[in-house]
Amino acid sequence: MSVFRNVANIAKQLVIGDKYYYMWLGFLGFFIFLGLVAYVQQLYEGLIVTAMRDQVSWGLYISNFTFLVGVAAAAVVLVVPAYLYNFKAIKEIAILGEMLAVTAVTLCILFIMVDLGQPTRVWHILPFIGAMNFPSSLLAWDVVVLNGYLIINLTIFLYILYRLAMGKEYSMQVIGPLIILSIPWAVGIHTVTAFLYNGLAARPFWNASILAPRFLASAFCSGPAIMLILFQIIRKVSRIDVKDEAIFKIAELIAYAMCINIFLLGAELFKEFYSGTTHMAHVQYLYFGLHGSTSLVPWMWWATILNVAALLLFLNPRTRENFLTLNAGCIFILIGVYIEKGMGLIVPGFVPGALGEIYDYSPTNTEILVTIGIWAFGALFYTLLLKFAIPIYTGELRFRNKEAPPVRERFEERLTAEEELPPKEVYVD
Repeated sequence: MSVFRNVANIAKQLVIGDKYYYMWLGFLGFFIFLGLVAYVQQLYEGLIVTAMRDQVSWGLYISNFTFLVGVAAAAVVLVVPAYLYNFKAIKEIAILGEMLAVTAVTLCILFIMVDLGQPTRVWHILPFIGAMNFPSSLLAWDVVVLNGYLIINLTIFLYILYRLAMGKEYSMQVIGPLIILSIPWAVGIHTVTAFLYNGLAARPFWNASILAPRFLASAFCSGPAIMLILFQIIRKVSRIDVKDEAIFKIAELIAYAMCINIFLLGAELFKEFYSGTTHMAHVQYLYFGLHGSTSLVPWMWWATILNVAALLLFLNPRTRENFLTLNAGCIFILIGVYIEKGMGLIVPGFVPGALGEIYDYSPTNTEILVTIGIWAFGALFYTLLLKFAIPIYTGELRFRNKEAPPVRERFEERLTAEEELPPKEVYVD
């Protein structure tokens, strides 16, 4: 019972903060409220309030789901150099990547829930309750890999925090197997997501063997780009020491991933346009329009331009190690990959339809508000995880532990002689 009491006392830190913290919570709460109102309307009136129809049955919700699976999988970009190669600068902040993975998978589940229409339909794919049709159903595989990845990262995160809260170092013998397992599992969650599209043989735009590698390459660009922005914010508002060395190394990894992503995109475009088959209609609709329908054309060209610009910024060490151009490149990647893996992936798979019909899908206000609400919830969730974890991770907050003395050396050694040591530990019973 003492553990639960200690956790409850530490959780009180979530409501303690300065005016900027409360303003941030209020800002996110406002958009979460708007999203809830829009979702209640969708529950009451049905999916007719969205722009999804028989012609285009997946839209903004599944677009965001696909993008966020990549963000979750990108945690492996920190795990590999941190734990397999013992890169100290990244190892010290790897837990922040685990938290982002937990947040991203949670948002993935929420986007699936709102896309289902009635949330009670989810029982059909629950193990032991519904009929998962495992292993023949790819959707069942997606349920398994996403929830498994969530459990793996949540276990690692909670174990590390618990050990630090007790004033002890965490043991790699305990979490080592989970860390090793998380690497292929991260690849698996995005591969299975790609197979959900890839396995639909009647949709030639998705029916390409290159789709899974493209998903992974773009994931290892967009996920780390979010991390770089978050790390810079975190080190300004907390005592976590995110070294420039870690940021620049992650940026270098993004450069390699961007090269692969652009190359695979070029290979796919060459195959479509050079062959000149009827399957080219989907890509033509995306990049040049089809029969006067050009709604996605400007979006895709902007996405391509931004991705190429980001590649040039990250390839050059001078711009990669300049925070102004580094952050610009991160923003370019996020916008470019979000469009490419979102509407640029989903809609062309359905257009033109089996009868040659062109349906110009454009999300309604309801879809947009629900999407903003879910993203705002994700920002709130990650903020609260940080508020809970940072005092423990930096040594400012500890459980009352009679067996072991408090340990501050791990955090103190990261501070220079000129820096002020963190406040004396606060103990909770």
